[in-house]
Amino acid sequence: MNRNIWDGLNFLSKLTPRRAWNAARIVSSYLYSRATGSPKIKGLPISISFEPTTSCNLRCPECPSGLRSFTRPTGMLQEGLFKKTIDELEESLMYLLFYFQGEPFLHANFLDLVKYASDKKIYTATSTNAHFLSEDIAKKTVLSGLDRLIISIDGTTQETYQSYRVGGNLHKVIEGTKNVVKWKKELKSRTPHIVFQFLVVGPNEHQIGEVKKLAKVLGVDEVGLKTAQVYDYKNGSEFIPVNDKYSRYRKNTDGTYSIKNQLLDHCWKMWHSCVITWDGKVVPCCFDKDAHHEMGQLTGADFKEIWESKPYQRFRQSLINSRSEVEMCRNCTEGTRVWA
Repeated sequence: MNRNIWDGLNFLSKLTPRRAWNAARIVSSYLYSRATGSPKIKGLPISISFEPTTSCNLRCPECPSGLRSFTRPTGMLQEGLFKKTIDELEESLMYLLFYFQGEPFLHANFLDLVKYASDKKIYTATSTNAHFLSEDIAKKTVLSGLDRLIISIDGTTQETYQSYRVGGNLHKVIEGTKNVVKWKKELKSRTPHIVFQFLVVGPNEHQIGEVKKLAKVLGVDEVGLKTAQVYDYKNGSEFIPVNDKYSRYRKNTDGTYSIKNQLLDHCWKMWHSCVITWDGKVVPCCFDKDAHHEMGQLTGADFKEIWESKPYQRFRQSLINSRSEVEMCRNCTEGTRVWA
């Protein structure tokens, strides 16, 4: 069976009548809100991102973790906070991404958190730079029940790779990938579904064909080409690809750049998902890197209380009124992913 089809069936296997009913309520709430211009929320999120840590071993130039440029506190997710939230959401949650900022495998108990969610039949995923996938950690990753492992590999030679993944070692990425593939075979496991994520930037766009070949050789299940978010894009950047197909930005006649995406006054993410920082802040979107739009704090409230709160509803209303007035939305490129 095609690996992508099997991964899709694996995701659907997590569906329960309660989760299906919750998803239907969320979809209907979103459609009602778009049609009427008045935000309504029924049900809990289908998907959440949980941040294990803000720490990272690399210094990628367009990443707050890499630049060490956070204005919010940095730290590690506490197990109690995580379990309390998952216990509250387990009957409605379908997809759990262990990632926001930072490198998840730097969290000492990361795979214990994965196993806790996996045991509740929630589809689990994470994104990693793969520098910590030793033989032992690779085996534990497979045993944790992780469903999807996204490995960032932004070059097929060390020179190209380190042009964006500053401080990174491509050999470690390849060895880590081999270790996970090996333990999947040893343990006769079809998970995790391994994805090579290739962030297409100017220095590496010539290696797209090579990364697909490398993935095939290593036994990787899928290659995803991701367009790069550039913070200071207006006057151009070395990280904006020459090939327009792989760029989130278009070059204007005056030489400046603008975002391709049309900024419509609605956003599906505000109804079906959210992000939870390592210290329990609930924020509406992964574009809010510094948690400027904090909707509530889980250390002092239940998730449902925050999700249905007046501040959250006011934020949803602000997007319906004029999304372009929300600062983080102005560089939003949701929907501009390119698939290999």
